[in-house]
Amino acid sequence: MSRVGKKAIEVPKDVKVTVTDSVIEVQGPKGQLTTKIPAGITFKLDEGTLIAERSDDHDAALHGLARALVANAVTGVTKGFTQELDIVGVGYKAELRGRSIVFALGYSHAIEFVLPEGVTARVEKLQRTIQQYQTSIILGSIDKHLLGQVAANMHKLRKPDAYKGKGVRYANRPLKLKPGKTGK
Repeated sequence: MSRVGKKAIEVPKDVKVTVTDSVIEVQGPKGQLTTKIPAGITFKLDEGTLIAERSDDHDAALHGLARALVANAVTGVTKGFTQELDIVGVGYKAELRGRSIVFALGYSHAIEFVLPEGVTARVEKLQRTIQQYQTSIILGSIDKHLLGQVAANMHKLRKPDAYKGKGVRYANRPLKLKPGKTGK
């Protein structure tokens, strides 16, 4: 049995959930999300809780996945999700221009990253103890999958190097740097 799949999803009072055969629609104060349900998994709405059930043991691998996707949709339309990225390096910077972010990451040209619909961003200078820290990008969205993909695409523009840590970093993940030459 899937431990994650057996957990009930608490649905707040201001969230409306519509369950059909292959799709769950979740509407809340922050917006609306649609989640596709894998075949063999069904959801029952019972007095403010959603329960995921599977037809047989062949669908055991998808049981927890389906429940987690619907739980993320409920959390997204009520609270939303955020992701922070740090830009580290001398001369590295990011600037918000409308629906796009313009990066200067040490290349011969500036990189314009257009934000997809449903993702918001702010560029701020926060208090960090990282050497050569420049700015932070705070991304927000109600869709956790889309937010993670956008953050991964930004991280890929200039991955942090192993010695100085210069590049686009995730703020909540520690980065272990390699030691440089010892001089002998």
